[in-house]
Amino acid sequence: MNIDQILFCVMGFVALTSALLVAISNNLVRSLFMFFVTLFALAGLYVFALADFVAVTQVVIYVGGVLVLMLFAFMLSNKEVLNNLQQSNSKFISVGKLPAVLVAVLFAIVLINAILKAAPDTLQWVKASAQSNNIIKPTDNTINNIGINLMTRYLLPFEIISVLLMMTLIGAAHLARKEEHKL
Repeated sequence: MNIDQILFCVMGFVALTSALLVAISNNLVRSLFMFFVTLFALAGLYVFALADFVAVTQVVIYVGGVLVLMLFAFMLSNKEVLNNLQQSNSKFISVGKLPAVLVAVLFAIVLINAILKAAPDTLQWVKASAQSNNIIKPTDNTINNIGINLMTRYLLPFEIISVLLMMTLIGAAHLARKEEHKL
C-alpha cells in the first residue's frame, strides 16, 4: 500500500467512526463535535476523489454554515429541553427503536450488495470515456471555471443562499429564546 491508499483508508475510518459516534452518543455537545469531524473527513475523501470544489464547498457550507447554526441553536436552546433529551432512554437497541434498526439493517444489506456487484470498470460509458481520453486528471483546473461562473453568472443565487442562511440563524435564535409570560 502506498501513502495515498493509507491516507484514504484512515480518512474513511475516521468518517465512519465519527458518524457512528454521532448516531449513538447521548451527549449533544459530543455529537455536534463528532459531526464536525465527520464533515472534515468527508471533505478529505472528496479531495482524494479529485473533487476539490466539492471538498471546499463541504467545508464552507456545511462546516462553516450549517454546523455553526446547529451550535447556535444548541447554545440558545432551553436548558430544560436539553436535560429532557439527555435523560431519554439510553438503550441503543430497544423495542421502540426496532423499526429504525430494521430499516438501517436493510439499507446496509442493499448497500453492501450494490458495492459487491458494482463493476465500474466494465460499464460502457466508463470504457467509452477512457477510450476517448475524456477523463479528469489531477492536473486539470476545473475550479477556475466554477469560480468564474459562481461569481458572474450565478452570483444572485449565491447571495440568495447567504441571505437564507442568515434568516435561518435569526429564526433559530428566535425559536430558542425563552420568553417570560407576564401575568
